[in-house]
Amino acid sequence: MTYFSLSEFLERTGVSASTAYRAEQRGVISPARTDGGHRRYSQEDVAKLLGLQHQNPKKKCVIYCRVSSAGQKNDLADQRKAMMDFATARGYVYEVWEEIGGGMNLNRPKFLKLVNGIIDGEIGVVIVAHKDRLARFGFDLVKNLADEYGAQIIVANRTDMSPQQEMVEDLMSIIHTYSCRLYGLRRYKTSRDLLGDGSGED
Repeated sequence: MTYFSLSEFLERTGVSASTAYRAEQRGVISPARTDGGHRRYSQEDVAKLLGLQHQNPKKKCVIYCRVSSAGQKNDLADQRKAMMDFATARGYVYEVWEEIGGGMNLNRPKFLKLVNGIIDGEIGVVIVAHKDRLARFGFDLVKNLADEYGAQIIVANRTDMSPQQEMVEDLMSIIHTYSCRLYGLRRYKTSRDLLGDGSGED
């Protein structure tokens, strides 16, 4: 379990130290103590103080950020900050998962970890800047899967976090894939025709 110091707890909840102490005295939160007597707050303490009804403290909230290439690291940093601000403003206690990989590729390690976490009941909320940050195609399938396992996918609808160049690259990838398949079929047909002609001469 993740624990926070007092300063981290105040930053995540946006309350003053006196408010946190009063909440402890009223029994709203129950921070643990280190051997030195310092308070350590759990994610459940954060959720209780904020009065969160929309987040199960036993399940993770994951901010998932993705860009297509290593050259977009600045975009990734901007995406991370925007989504952290988005989640914090809504009182979520979260982890940030970042990934570099194309939206057409559904074998991305952290994407698969996210899906498995939803299925295993470890992840209750997923926050993304835009649908295509999760998957270029197939978002609805992932959304239905999350609904089936009691998880929520929140899309911030930040269209500025969905670079147009990435969409162009993904479309070019589709064209390239089908062009290669078409070329392969033509070569196969040509080979069969040649073999057929050769057998006819014998």
